[in-house]
Amino acid sequence: MRFLAMDFETANYSPDSACALGLAIVENYKIVKKDSRLIRPPSEDFVFTYIHGIAWEDVMDEPDFGELWPEISGYFEGVDFVAAHNVSFDKRVLRSCCERHLITFPEVEFRCTVQLSRRVLGFRPANLPAVCERLKIKLNHHDALSDTLACAKIMMKVLKRQSQTSG
Repeated sequence: MRFLAMDFETANYSPDSACALGLAIVENYKIVKKDSRLIRPPSEDFVFTYIHGIAWEDVMDEPDFGELWPEISGYFEGVDFVAAHNVSFDKRVLRSCCERHLITFPEVEFRCTVQLSRRVLGFRPANLPAVCERLKIKLNHHDALSDTLACAKIMMKVLKRQSQTSG
């Protein structure tokens, strides 16, 4: 079993305004590779600095998504699925960034750890801080790598629970 956990932070309400990305590869219940990258969004308009602490000055000299893709595309290859906490958000950001830069969207299954936290673990609320608190996972919320690593650990817990109940 090999999966990718990911988390985007965006600069503003536009789904192609990714300004940070966390990535983590999990193989056999171990995080074997991780990365966090700042991304220069298409606009200097930053609305969510108060949430994640990232401003235009932090990313203006960073690569845009199109320039970054060759370095990160390998994360999406050879995985059974991609996990994200609130996957609809992260999938929409990925799709919008790919479309903007004429990149083929990765053909891979996506799984949502919010939904799985509710359905498999029985957690409510299932927002990232609440799930991390219940599972005693350290979290620096809205730091892309911290959110990614938390998502990976939640997904591992879900997979272990599913294997216990199906076996």
